[in-house]
Amino acid sequence: MGNFANFSIEDRLIYRDALILGIDKPAGLPVHKGPGGGAHLGQFLDALKFGLPRKPELAHRLDKDTSGVLILGRNPHSLRELQKIFSQNKAEKIYWAVARGMPPTESGTIDAKLYRHLFKPGQLGFRMIVDDRGQDAITEYKVLARKDDRTLLELKPQTGRTHQLRAHCAHIGCPIIGDRLYGVDSDRKSNRLFLHAKQIALPLYKNKPPISIQASLPTDWPELQQNI
Repeated sequence: MGNFANFSIEDRLIYRDALILGIDKPAGLPVHKGPGGGAHLGQFLDALKFGLPRKPELAHRLDKDTSGVLILGRNPHSLRELQKIFSQNKAEKIYWAVARGMPPTESGTIDAKLYRHLFKPGQLGFRMIVDDRGQDAITEYKVLARKDDRTLLELKPQTGRTHQLRAHCAHIGCPIIGDRLYGVDSDRKSNRLFLHAKQIALPLYKNKPPISIQASLPTDWPELQQNI
């Protein structure tokens, strides 16, 4: 993870039609150029024109260390429609996460407002904290498998707040393994964040069922999912 010198975005394409593309973003690749430079998704998008005059653009985003389904709009019209779907929380998203510990119940809903807390005034660093001053944030969860003190969770965000799944998992006592901001000390040493955008359903076309796009689990995941 982290070396993208020979990265081929065409190999990550998992859906294509006239209006949108779906790619399986690898962990470690930011979607935008960062202040420190380095590889980012935007520099590879020219390869996905497929004969159109302009490259596709991001309809939403994933954190740098989150892998999985990422949607691109192929023209201004489709991009506007996609952004409307995401802003209105009409996209049905399913994530899988490997967490440390067990949630209080096998399934449930986390309804906890999230507030952006700056580490120091005027600095860029922040983390999301559960605080009544924050914005509404709702996540549905379900335990899929467990082994020792690790749990495989299915997460369905009903809102789209920054770091929502990471902060919510930590809030219920199940921080995601590899989370250097919200996780426990021992898991921060992991070489990746075990959070994967597994599936998304988009109600894009009128009078047609939502488009369902799935991304396979990365090969470096723990094998908790074998018994599902």
